[in-house]
Order: sequence, then structure tokens, then C-alpha cells
Amino acid sequence: MDPFLFVSGPALLAPAFVTSASALLPQLVGAAPASTSSGLQRPAPGALHLSELDERSRPYQLVGGVAIVPVCGLIVPRLDWIGWSYATGCNVLKLQLSMAFADPQVRAVALWCKSGGGFVSGVADLVDWAAQAKGDSGKLVVAILDDYAYSAAYWLAAGIADTVSVPRTGGLGSIGVISIHWDVSAALSEAGWKPTIIAAGKHKAEGNAFQPLADDVRDRWLAESEAIRQLFAASVARGRAAAGASLDLTAVLASEAATWDGPTGTAAAVEQGFADAVLPPDDAFQALLTHLTTAQGA
Repeated sequence: MDPFLFVSGPALLAPAFVTSASALLPQLVGAAPASTSSGLQRPAPGALHLSELDERSRPYQLVGGVAIVPVCGLIVPRLDWIGWSYATGCNVLKLQLSMAFADPQVRAVALWCKSGGGFVSGVADLVDWAAQAKGDSGKLVVAILDDYAYSAAYWLAAGIADTVSVPRTGGLGSIGVISIHWDVSAALSEAGWKPTIIAAGKHKAEGNAFQPLADDVRDRWLAESEAIRQLFAASVARGRAAAGASLDLTAVLASEAATWDGPTGTAAAVEQGFADAVLPPDDAFQALLTHLTTAQGA
């Protein structure tokens, strides 16, 4: 296994998704639009490029007055494609949510989640904006996990949604930050390779893979990661409290980036306030439609 494929961080990923997320990066580069005789090269059938939107387009599926907004694959700061199950851009989520909040045909928004997390960049600002925009619109937002939402995806779900549902064999959580430093100096020495690093500025080459990680650099990186974890946890606590859950910052931090998985774990997540219901995705969506119908008739 090539160590250079691993995310170096900091990243908002559940540990099980670090390798697969890193392996996806070359595909993200390949997902950039390219002109061909037939138009854009799509990363997947049905994927829509932002340049194809017009004033009549809805960048989400509308079912029974509910805008379905997928939160799938690797969460990245920017990706100009909608409907690609391997990755979701924060820029696209903001566009979808802003249009859904302004759409008079939309009565509620469903964040349809299946993601192991992603990058740090973009997530906190998106959650803060979305929470405010949701309140201004007065529209309900639910997070329906179809199967799981870890780390960056859970930040989005818990920080924005009024309710979070998870299937009994699914999972959620991982409220933490991960980074990986690779020291390949011994392997290079064994192979007879000796790199010479020339850097102007004493911090320029910090954390490079050709030398052991210095203690002071590790401590600083850890402090930076902890600051992000604190921000993450505060956002989750604020979002869950706004949704009526009995969950405070101390309890969120005490999770120590744990995940809640499977029948026992998802039940515990509901009991502790990290989720609201254990439901299959289709049942959760039907419950939302029933709620809207009941509210409309009231």
C-alpha cells in the first residue's frame, strides 16, 4: 500500500474512511469539466455541472414539497458537480440550500446522508450560514442517514438539521480531527536515497516526509487539531440543543471522537442525544411527508 495516498490532514474523517478518501483524490482531479464534441465529461451518469443550471433549474429533487439534498461521499470545499455519489462540494450544498430555502414549492429539506467525512475547509462556515438561513426561511430541515454520517458529514447533519435519523445498521459520530504524518526517512536510507532539503524560512519544510516529525511541530499540529475539534463539538452541541436534544458541549467532547454503529450503537446515539430516531431511510422520509401533511391540515 502506497503511504503517500493517505490524507496528511487535518481532516474530518472516520478512521475507516481515511484510505478510501485519499484514493478518491485523483478522481476528483479527473472530475474537472473538460470540453468534448459531446459536451462535458461527466464523473457519473446524470451528474449535473453548475454551468448547466439556469433560472428554471432546481439543483435538487422535489418530492411532496421536500427538497432532497444529497450529502454523499467525500466532503470537499468545492466541487462543481451535483449528483456525484463519490463527493459533495460545500459550495454545491450552499447553492442547493439557498435555492431550497427561497423556493416557494419547498416546505422542508432532507439532507440525504451517506458519507464518511471529508476536509475541514468549508464545513464550519457552511454550517453557520445554513443554520442562520434555515431560521430565516422558517423551513424544516431533517438529516436522513442512508446509512451513515461520520465526522464532516455528521457536523453538517447535527449542525443544520432539526432532526437526525439513522438506520439500525448504520452509524454516526466521529466528532474529531485526524492527521497522519509519514516519516519515510528510514525507508529511503535503506534504499540508498538521501534527500537534501533546501528551505528558506525555518518553518518552510516542517512536517516533510523525509525527516522525523519534530516534537514542537507535532505539538503545534495537535493544538491546531484540538482547536478544530472544539469548534466542531460546539457546533454540534449548539445544533442539537436547538433541535431540542439534551446534549451539551461537555457531553460532545466526552465522546472523544467515538462512533455509534450498528443496532446497539445507534440506539445509544438516540439515548445520548446525538440522533433522534432509529429508522430506515424510506420510513424517515415518509414520516417527514406525514408530518408536513398533518401540519398543513392543522
